[in-house]
Amino acid sequence: MSFLVGPPADELLGFFSGLNRVLADEDCSYRPYDGDGLPGGLVELALDIPTVVLPDIHARPRFVRSVLDYELPELGMTVEEAVRCEEAQLVCVGDYFHGEGRVARRWREALAEFGQEFEPSPAMDAEMAEGLEALRLLGTLKSASPRFTQLLKGNHENVANEEGGGNHPFGKYAYEGAMVASYISLKYGERVLSAIYAFEKSLPLVAVGNRFVISHAEPERPYARERIIGYRRDPEVVYGLTWTADDRSEEGSVDAMLDDLLSTDRREGALWFGGHRPVFNRYRLRGGGSYVQFHNPSRSQVAFLPADRPPDPERDIIEIGEGQDTRDDQSAR
Repeated sequence: MSFLVGPPADELLGFFSGLNRVLADEDCSYRPYDGDGLPGGLVELALDIPTVVLPDIHARPRFVRSVLDYELPELGMTVEEAVRCEEAQLVCVGDYFHGEGRVARRWREALAEFGQEFEPSPAMDAEMAEGLEALRLLGTLKSASPRFTQLLKGNHENVANEEGGGNHPFGKYAYEGAMVASYISLKYGERVLSAIYAFEKSLPLVAVGNRFVISHAEPERPYARERIIGYRRDPEVVYGLTWTADDRSEEGSVDAMLDDLLSTDRREGALWFGGHRPVFNRYRLRGGGSYVQFHNPSRSQVAFLPADRPPDPERDIIEIGEGQDTRDDQSAR
């Protein structure tokens, strides 16, 4: 099954319905339940295996595929094989839809299609095919290995383009949020739109590891563990862990949350990893040096965090050098 050529509606509905069942059945031993008995917003990662962290995806299926195919020298197997064998775990910080600057022209072309209710829609077809294929790759691994594949929510996980619940409508190169919602509704129908909406609402916000914590964005202010777990009824927590702009985090927030979320023996040398806003080199330190922002959309880079020592962004953030996705001079024409 591949979504690169655009899946039939029933296939897409079946895929997300199955993925939603996986998310609803997460074990409370690693994803504590909220007060309503639902899997909460915090995931406890395994402490004795390495962790592969993917920055923002933004409709880059070839990047995802290259990460899954990357061979881990210390294990002698690919990332995907290691995750399926429970020898490694994968965490993605979110933002699965919406290609960024590499396809800015495609968004402008798709905007014209939007005005014609996507008849025809070659630019938007290409954009959605890439976003759906990236989600297919990650969702398939999540279904196969739920405990060791964690997909976090970013601010772009808002397929209905809603205002509320910690979400805001999105537009950058065009009216991406409104265009995706309209496209899915017109091309696939409301049942598919509802299934993707339910998927996004089921994603956790924070993953807690051995000497690190991961979220989409830098925390806007300190949030207690129980508030993160109860995120479904706490829009402020959803917003504050997915939308925080650069230099808008309350001073000391990252360190305060590291203190709260990590046991004493795991606190020394601990760092918080996230993406959300682009950086122009491999990474940038924020939050007094405790927050590692490593979303560079022009690079195919990931963080490989070992289990036996504190993280070191100089050593652990690497560029795999493969998986270049569509650029404006390559597609939609």
